[in-house]
Amino acid sequence: MSETNQIIRYGDPVLRRKAQPVKKVTPQVRDVAERMMDCLERAGGLGLAAPQVGCGLRLIIYDVGEGPVAVVNPRIQQSTGLVEAVEGCLSLPRLYGDVQRAEQVVVKATDLRGHPITIEAQDLLARVLQHEIDHLEGVLFVDRVNPATLHWLVGDAAQEDPQQRVQTTLEDALKVFEARQASHTAAEE
Repeated sequence: MSETNQIIRYGDPVLRRKAQPVKKVTPQVRDVAERMMDCLERAGGLGLAAPQVGCGLRLIIYDVGEGPVAVVNPRIQQSTGLVEAVEGCLSLPRLYGDVQRAEQVVVKATDLRGHPITIEAQDLLARVLQHEIDHLEGVLFVDRVNPATLHWLVGDAAQEDPQQRVQTTLEDALKVFEARQASHTAAEE
């Protein structure tokens, strides 16, 4: 159960591996969830999957404005409707594009006490759950993105200048992340 307190970026092979089921919710699993919650809060994201912090377990965290929630071994039981909306990912910072997802989902899972739960979600929460469950399968939003909508968001939202969209291709965007990963790996050696 290797994990860090930093979000792993695209290019690291852990993001493409299928996560393993949690056999039992232990204090170690709860500790990973707590660290993920801290990481998500620092990053200002909506969701985070354990592989994004280097942990190969089927564990996700989300916070869509009502406080962080940890979900163990989530699986989509039912989905209805389709809607396309913009997505980004903490592992591919500043890259965004439109992704088609189910509008409503029913997710079966376990909470951090080991009790079974059912989450009936729609709109934003449904999208976040699908995005994070994809991570557990080694699937990233760029695998589902409408390539014509892919763009970088550049600039600083805290500054007076508004953030700008800069169109990109999937190939060019992934080359940027692969180059960053290669330089990061070289710096560690």
